[in-house]
Amino acid sequence: MSMDAKVYYQEDCNLSELDGKKIAIIGYGSQGHAHALNLKESGCDVVIGLYEGSKSWARAEAQGLKVYTAAEAARMADIIMILINDEKQAKLYKEDIEPNLEEGNMLMFAHGFNIHFGQIVPPKFVDVTMIAPKGPGHTVRSEYQAGKGVPCLVAVEQDYTGKALDKALAYAAGIGGARAGVLETTFRTETETDLFGEQAVLCGGVVKLMQTGFEVLTEAGYDPRNAYFECIHEMKLIVDLIYESGFAGMRYSISNTAEYGDYVTGPKIITDDTKKAMQKVLKEIQDGTFAHEFLTDMSPAAGMAHFKAMRKLAAEHPSEKVGAQIRELYAWNDTEKLINN
Repeated sequence: MSMDAKVYYQEDCNLSELDGKKIAIIGYGSQGHAHALNLKESGCDVVIGLYEGSKSWARAEAQGLKVYTAAEAARMADIIMILINDEKQAKLYKEDIEPNLEEGNMLMFAHGFNIHFGQIVPPKFVDVTMIAPKGPGHTVRSEYQAGKGVPCLVAVEQDYTGKALDKALAYAAGIGGARAGVLETTFRTETETDLFGEQAVLCGGVVKLMQTGFEVLTEAGYDPRNAYFECIHEMKLIVDLIYESGFAGMRYSISNTAEYGDYVTGPKIITDDTKKAMQKVLKEIQDGTFAHEFLTDMSPAAGMAHFKAMRKLAAEHPSEKVGAQIRELYAWNDTEKLINN
């Protein structure tokens, strides 16, 4: 994708493209509830598709939405947005959605994983598009309620009707994304950059960096609470400054001591070897190695064994116990709210 990729805003999107069209949101988790409620409040005709016995069924109904099984929702819909976990999408698509697709329907995704890696291969007689908000579902919802929006990516993989982009942009307007901006991309670019960002920087990279800093300080004999504050707790303060005004703005807001340490020490930690490791990570995303490894571990045969073992090990890191104790000290903290909801 070039730097001159188009960005669409409210004036480029026509919500009336969704008039007379029923939208099925498959899944009612973080993104699902946000998309559904925002679209409903934008005047769209929305239904929810869930599996029988889903814990979300009653919650969706309580929030004024009509709920059906995924197959029923797909059968009655003109637009089907799949918002369940990547590893569950292919099975659900094959069993509940594919048999119910009609000519001219639009199949939508918020992440390109299953289309790009060939886990879902739609028929030629439907549109295939993506609207991917660049924020978690609760933010998509709260920003919409505040009269704002979360920026989105838009991609068209298959344009059977000739109106795929128009309908996708209307959807983006319906969830509030066009208020902030909708950047054009492709399924391939979104998938590869999203996976890379998560693994090398946002989740894998940052978490490991913070945990390692915590370990170095505690192993040197410092109080674990000091280590937690300095290497983990304060990360949000720095990231918020970067979010608001970039690296220069962050550096303007910190002390000269911190800024000097930033320049001289950053390159000692993130070295050429780190960059080479990142390039290897990107290559394994691009050639499908990561997708194969992930889907194999998520398969019924493997039973998520490796994934669950890694999750258990991560939860046992000493910083987790210290962090829980520290978070309980603060009135602003609603303890473990993200995990319990």
